[in-house]
Amino acid sequence: MKQINTTILDSLTKQAKESPRKRAHHNLHPKLDDPIQRLCVAIEPETYIRPHRHAEPETAEVFLMLRGSAVILFFDDAGRITERVIASAGGPVSAIEIPATTLHTIASLESGTVFFEVKQGPYVQPKEKNVAAWAPAEGEPGTDAFIEWYKNAKKGEVPPKRK
Repeated sequence: MKQINTTILDSLTKQAKESPRKRAHHNLHPKLDDPIQRLCVAIEPETYIRPHRHAEPETAEVFLMLRGSAVILFFDDAGRITERVIASAGGPVSAIEIPATTLHTIASLESGTVFFEVKQGPYVQPKEKNVAAWAPAEGEPGTDAFIEWYKNAKKGEVPPKRK
């Protein structure tokens, strides 16, 4: 039997805070090719997740907030925000399903944010055509501007210009 308890959440948050990427995950599924991916993900406010879609294979995702809060953004292909949702543990929105093939990202709004993610496996890293060409790759210059933009961006806005 597997459990998600405060010890796991505290440890995951500590790992995320110490990680250069400012995020960490704890898999409940035994292997990356498992048909159902189930994991806890800790994200700190400094983490950057490039907008992406799960199109090959077409996979929906569900995020359930366990601690903290995050903004989930949905985009059209040009980078315009089509939806903005604030999700928080115990808040008015605590879970969200992200439809397959939808460009999206998630950004932590407070330290200690952890969510539970479920999606169809096996895990496949999105191909280059399924990540936002208008957003920098992780580690490239400009990610800090995107992190800040994510937190306050409104529906209809376009991303900051890449330098």
